[in-house]
Amino acid sequence: MKNLVHTTLLLAGILLASSCNDFLEAPAKSSMEAEVIFSDPTLAAGAIPGILQSFGETNSYRGRYLVFYGTNTDVEVNSSLKAIDDDKSRLSNYNTTLNNGQMNTENNAYAKFFEGIERANFAIVSLRRYGNIENSPEMAQILGEILTLRAVLYSDLIKGWGDVPARFEPITSATLTLERSDRNIIYKQLLADLAEAAELLPWPNQSAATNSVERVSKAFAKGLRARLALAAGGYALRQDGNIRLSDDPDLSREKMYSLAKQECLDIINSNTLRLLGFEETFRRFNQENLAAGGESMWEIPFAEGRGRVIFDLGVRHTKTNKYTGQNRGGTIGPNPLMLYAFDRDDTRRFVSVVPYEWDRASADAPDAGGFQIPSSLGRLFFGKYRYEWMSRRVTSTNDDGLNWMYMRYADVILMAAETINELDGPTAAAPYLKMILDRAFPNNPAKVSTLISAATPSKDAFFNTIVDQRALEFVGEMLRKQDLIRWNLLDVKLSEAKTKLEQLEKRTGIYANLPNRIYYRMAADGETLDIYGLNFGDTDAQGASLGYTASKTWTMVANNDQTTYWNALVYPGKTANAQPYWPIWQVFLDASEGKLNNKFLNL
Repeated sequence: MKNLVHTTLLLAGILLASSCNDFLEAPAKSSMEAEVIFSDPTLAAGAIPGILQSFGETNSYRGRYLVFYGTNTDVEVNSSLKAIDDDKSRLSNYNTTLNNGQMNTENNAYAKFFEGIERANFAIVSLRRYGNIENSPEMAQILGEILTLRAVLYSDLIKGWGDVPARFEPITSATLTLERSDRNIIYKQLLADLAEAAELLPWPNQSAATNSVERVSKAFAKGLRARLALAAGGYALRQDGNIRLSDDPDLSREKMYSLAKQECLDIINSNTLRLLGFEETFRRFNQENLAAGGESMWEIPFAEGRGRVIFDLGVRHTKTNKYTGQNRGGTIGPNPLMLYAFDRDDTRRFVSVVPYEWDRASADAPDAGGFQIPSSLGRLFFGKYRYEWMSRRVTSTNDDGLNWMYMRYADVILMAAETINELDGPTAAAPYLKMILDRAFPNNPAKVSTLISAATPSKDAFFNTIVDQRALEFVGEMLRKQDLIRWNLLDVKLSEAKTKLEQLEKRTGIYANLPNRIYYRMAADGETLDIYGLNFGDTDAQGASLGYTASKTWTMVANNDQTTYWNALVYPGKTANAQPYWPIWQVFLDASEGKLNNKFLNL
């Protein structure tokens, strides 16, 4: 799939025509071509890369949504967040404007997601009409995959913009402009679509297509359905300006938790996926191992010359070196609190949070060896995305080509734990939580037992453990913001983070005894650092006595800060709950004939 990011010229023409006014003028020609394409499995399969092309455009997932959706929270932050009035910072600090310079264009993520939806709508209608779905497993799989891709796009539209127009049929002259629809309508359609898709799709490795994580499987369709059910049954800012649960009885909390529970158990009991070692999972991902059946459930596929996952979310390389031909990484990084949220024995800690960046051994040789240098407390990196773990050297100066791992099996397991706790209680849910903790502490069963014991006295205790474990498990995977919204904890956790960040900087509260400096030296391999001072229990006195070659003040403060780190998470005077979504941008308001507005947002 990495080499199939563009569809055939004929199919591209059809799909593009389906989203423009010219299509409305030529139904006979388009219908004729659609019948030819969507009655042949080989040709019809070309609709899938045609839709995925909308994912990979510069201002779509590649350069906008994956970079900016999900920050700022108690887990992930915009690394330049202290520049509070910059357009990029405003996309993160809950105070963006209608004319944001990063987003207010006709080809930004909002438009590209709807472009992909329109292409999917045309393909779905055509497959149902010409594809002989009932008698062709190949056509059934194509339909299931496209239904699922449409659900991905709509899920992310709702996460980014709240209630959006519902479009489940190709555009006609009567539907060129639509109002925002109640998200209940969209959720119910997507839940039905994904139930159908799951019936049409094979499990991982049960067909040639589902041998790859770049293709949608039954497991992913079910996992996405569970994720959407929890969002539909959770809290959200509604168009009436209130944060509340859905008032639709079909989307009640109990029904949605029951649905999500069953989908997760179906996946777990299928035995088609497995947890790998935590570091192994991400090494395998960075090595672009696309084999299905591990932990990755589905990945947005990017060609080698497309995609900016490490470019924006990875460990920073300040210069080109033998690992990378681009000096990038770290546009978004971990909230500094996450470095200290992990138990020191948790194997997830330094896979998830990295306190160093890379320099180059020779100033005159762009492909010379690299070596690590300490970063700062206010500039940490996601260790899940690393040039140095790739099997190839990135040569593009603008893209790294690494896929985006959209869902992991661990998410399914933790959703199972959450829903079973809600419906059946903590004792029934504990085995699923234990699966995640056993991996986090593979050599320390006593700590697993302690954490399980602390979680199981009550539903509330178990829920709070799930809130914490989802933070620890998914650092850098941009799931936290939506989790906090559906739990109605966005403002709560941001307020807690603000207090803790100030305490961390000033070494008060639980951070009172942390060292003020870190102490470091180069390891024997000449590349990697040994660092002392990152753990509770470390002291400056001990650090100074170790004979390390260097030390530095470990702080979030930098020269020319506009504001303090903790006051920049949310724009001063604003609350996250007032603007948990981006507004529909001015360019789309102007083209909507007055049908679109952002009245429910505090702009």
